[in-house]
Amino acid sequence: MMAAMRIRIDAVDLPGPSRPALVDGEVPAHGNLHVAVQRRDRPDEVLEPQPGDGPSATWTLECTASASPTGTEVKGPYVQDRLGRRFIYLSWGTVDESGTFTMFRRAKLMLDVIPADVLAAAARGGLLVGRLGLTDAQGGPLCARVEPPHITWTAERAG
Repeated sequence: MMAAMRIRIDAVDLPGPSRPALVDGEVPAHGNLHVAVQRRDRPDEVLEPQPGDGPSATWTLECTASASPTGTEVKGPYVQDRLGRRFIYLSWGTVDESGTFTMFRRAKLMLDVIPADVLAAAARGGLLVGRLGLTDAQGGPLCARVEPPHITWTAERAG
């Protein structure tokens, strides 16, 4: 049986408005940083870009949850599915004068590492909440695979 559920991502500790070049310029500098949630299979379509120097950023995603032989399966327009691993992309990009978002890095918020009891409780209660900081150890935008303890997942009652 499929149930409506929401995933809310609460992010703090954003890295700032720009990222300097790294490793003697091998990684280019980026200005007017923004972060957004990427739509499944559409890297150029992002949800609610938030400025990199904001105090926090929050996104709420509509999805569904259903029981499967391996636990609770989450699907939705912003839930990626690669090789059986489900995750949400947070895309980092620059925004130009015309408002165009151009992605340069991504973070994968891994859903398949959420404890089964938390995911099942979120499916029952209607809300899964992920809380994380978005600045990496070098002071830049967090990227690569994001799993606990770098993100905390909790189940809450939708309301």
